Amino acid sequence: MKINAEFSQIASAHTAEQDWIPSPIVGVDRKPLDRVGNEVARATSIVRYAPHSTFSPHIHSGGEEFVVLEGVFQDEHGDYPAGSYVRNPPQSQHKPGSEKGCVIFVKLWQFQAEDRKHVNVLMENAEISFANNNDKVIERLLYADRHERVTHVTLSANTDWQSDDQNGNEILVLDGAVFHHQEILQKHDWLRIPDGQELHLKAGSEGAKIWLKTGNLPDIEKQIKRLESA
Repeated sequence: MKINAEFSQIASAHTAEQDWIPSPIVGVDRKPLDRVGNEVARATSIVRYAPHSTFSPHIHSGGEEFVVLEGVFQDEHGDYPAGSYVRNPPQSQHKPGSEKGCVIFVKLWQFQAEDRKHVNVLMENAEISFANNNDKVIERLLYADRHERVTHVTLSANTDWQSDDQNGNEILVLDGAVFHHQEILQKHDWLRIPDGQELHLKAGSEGAKIWLKTGNLPDIEKQIKRLESA
């Protein structure tokens, strides 16, 4: 299965307009954003857990990265409330679920093979890595290595902003709205800018908060080859 799998092209998704698709586990539904593969896949998705639903115990051979958008996500290692950013590296394992229900943004099979670093941080409590004098732009560092960088960016109303990286940019709008050229991206909408192109955004009249990943796309072919050989 391939969804938004032309990684040399801009891709976006307005997730409020998408239908939920049942997963193999009852009570767990998905909205695919990009995907290469079938049930085991390099995938980016919005996932909804119904109250009292659990997913089967499993190992993340290619790693798992997620943001809790609504509710509380849970596994045997703890509770992850809305606003949590979590990285479960390759070979980690858990049994996920949610007692009261939750919605998460999740990315699978998008890690470096040697990565073994767990991350669990409330995004708005993360260290500020950049702030301008009037706090029109506040960036908080969530994770960085020599391959990629993940940040939480807060933009005040009508603020123009651009990413300094040109090695692939991916955003999820966490709150508010942003404009990308003539396209408006609202809460939980997703945008991917290919390697070699710049990302320019303008916040809407109420400002915006976004999750941003840069640097990951040049490794796409390696990720897919590892998936295919797993």
